[in-house]
Amino acid sequence: MSEIIILFLGAISAGLLGSLTGLGGGVIIIPLLTLGFGVPMHYAIGASLISVIGTSSGAAVAFVKEGFTNMRIGMFLEIGTTAGAIIGALVSGMLNPNTLGIIFASILLLTVVLNLKGKPDHQEPLIKGSLEEKLKLYGTFPDKGVLKSYSARNTIPGFFMMMFAGAMSGLLGIGSGALKVLAMDNMMRLPFKVSTTTSNFMIGVTAVASAMIYFQRGEIIPVIAAPVLVGVVVGSFIGSKTLMVSKTKKLKAFFAIVITILSIYMMYNGIKQSFR
Repeated sequence: MSEIIILFLGAISAGLLGSLTGLGGGVIIIPLLTLGFGVPMHYAIGASLISVIGTSSGAAVAFVKEGFTNMRIGMFLEIGTTAGAIIGALVSGMLNPNTLGIIFASILLLTVVLNLKGKPDHQEPLIKGSLEEKLKLYGTFPDKGVLKSYSARNTIPGFFMMMFAGAMSGLLGIGSGALKVLAMDNMMRLPFKVSTTTSNFMIGVTAVASAMIYFQRGEIIPVIAAPVLVGVVVGSFIGSKTLMVSKTKKLKAFFAIVITILSIYMMYNGIKQSFR
């Protein structure tokens, strides 16, 4: 019982940290479970996926109501992320836990770099006769009381980047939000508010696709997943409130250093064959 309470408190910390940095709780949950509690890598990934589903679902509803999320773009790109998530989950079952640890650390470092970079804010006009017009990958979003129009660009490269993001989500049990936003910001040139909210909407659906495979393999353990899910949701809620009154730039820089150290330690343990 004491271990469950400690795990619950650790999950709250993970949700809080993930919310404040924008990286999501999954990037902390897996090191916490594997290095802190000695949970086998695949069980840790399964529990992390459940927490990703829980945290993204609540926020996604709010963003859809506010008019930021582009459901059509999200559902179109979800074809790529879901396919990638299923492939990633299947490949994960074939890989050694130490190999997964090294890949996780590498993607975590990349995520930190992407998170610290300045976010471009595009607002591209619709091009008549383009693929984006045919697929209706355009829309409007509210900005200071004014509805602004935008359209996607480079749909094909963005779609394949989304497939990669989905594969990393299924392989490692993380939301891969930074990779999704990279695809929509830098490749598809969507407005930042649209890309982040649409990404959040997609994360939960992507996680469900891969979680089903982990569940079928018996790698989602309720006694681990339940306290992790509740703890991360509570931590994320606290983090969202704290974010409003905190100096976000300093916080993100501090936590980026902490997460970088954590990812290096994860890589070290993977090379040492410490995971099981």
